[in-house]
Amino acid sequence: MKRLLLMRHAEATLDGRPDIERPLNERGASAAGRMGGFISGRGLCPEQIISSSAARALETATILKACSHLNVDIRQDERIYEAGPQTLLDVAADIDDDFDLVMLVGHNPGFEGFIALLTGTTRSMHAGAIAVIDLQIETWRAVNEGIGTLIEVIHP
Repeated sequence: MKRLLLMRHAEATLDGRPDIERPLNERGASAAGRMGGFISGRGLCPEQIISSSAARALETATILKACSHLNVDIRQDERIYEAGPQTLLDVAADIDDDFDLVMLVGHNPGFEGFIALLTGTTRSMHAGAIAVIDLQIETWRAVNEGIGTLIEVIHP
């Protein structure tokens, strides 16, 4: 079995910068830190974090990693930025099979659609939320529509 954590980036500024460059605001940075402590306390520690290339997603991943004391790499994947569910499925299929618990950090509406695609369940993903999805697969290449079970959505 594989487990996928989907984290929507925390709250970002609306300061007129290009969308991909917008950083987290103070509230978002705080929420990312709280979520890092939460996943650590729950034993939901990913073996790899794959982030959108957007500044707010990378900052969310970096703060979460620091606050959960994870010793993992954060890998950027440009496909996650503005991705729809099918593209996110492709990203998941490319995950190295050495990892059983992986976190993707990205955006809505793609993440909400991806949850629905994998699990058949509709859930809201507020800024900073983490969805926990169990996948009944042995290899990431086998990830497909309808093979996941949504365990929970955790909001900051």
